[in-house]
Amino acid sequence: MCGRYASSRSPEDLAEEFEVVDTRLDKVLPPDYNVAPTKEVYAVVERAPRPDDEETGATPDDPEPVRQLRALRWGLVPFWAKDPSIGSRMINARMETVAEKPAFRRAFAGRRCLLPADGYFEWYETQQKGKSGKPLKQPFFLTPKDGSVLAMAGLYEIWKDPTRADDDPERFRWTCTVLTTEATDEAGRIHDRMPLMLTRDRRDAWLDPRTPKDSLLDLLVPAQQSGLQAYPVSTAVGNVRNNGPELVEPIPFEESLL
Repeated sequence: MCGRYASSRSPEDLAEEFEVVDTRLDKVLPPDYNVAPTKEVYAVVERAPRPDDEETGATPDDPEPVRQLRALRWGLVPFWAKDPSIGSRMINARMETVAEKPAFRRAFAGRRCLLPADGYFEWYETQQKGKSGKPLKQPFFLTPKDGSVLAMAGLYEIWKDPTRADDDPERFRWTCTVLTTEATDEAGRIHDRMPLMLTRDRRDAWLDPRTPKDSLLDLLVPAQQSGLQAYPVSTAVGNVRNNGPELVEPIPFEESLL
């Protein structure tokens, strides 16, 4: 699974990297080195503009999707949900079943996104045991060797809160989930699942809501993982209250524990 990641790039850097033309942010999110479920995260989406959208100047004859940068809450709330708290259990969607699962299939068909990340964390179960007798877990940070931005495949939904008035700006909740796949290579030694990354040549088709559903599964082929590096980091990342660049700094770790 993917339960924590780091995202420190500025909106300007992300807009350039992902060719965003419409930045829809109420506020700038601070650099986050311990992104956890229910937090707000940056997401790249493509949406067909509405005819009355003054920001894009769209007309009824101009349905071309516009690439946007938005802040979404991590933990997808399906449109049919009665209680938004279900989102805390919907932080990941398995690539193998995403097209059929009731919670994700509608979003998979037309509401796909990219979730930018510096890298992500996974916990490895070591051979050492703690005082409780259970194996100790060592967190690892997995990040591109070249320092580039990861583009994690995601889905998003817009949940309408029936308890709020029509003019309440909080009536619509934008939420997202990260797609996961079977881990291979360096990542596979640490955990059997990992975020699904999309290479540059597949980003456009993934984001475009007009891409036929039948061809989407062809895009969900795990990217080559040889460009990732994995190294141990402080166990402080296990506490969501901890945040800062020190959480992604490598620490010594005995190879015999792997």
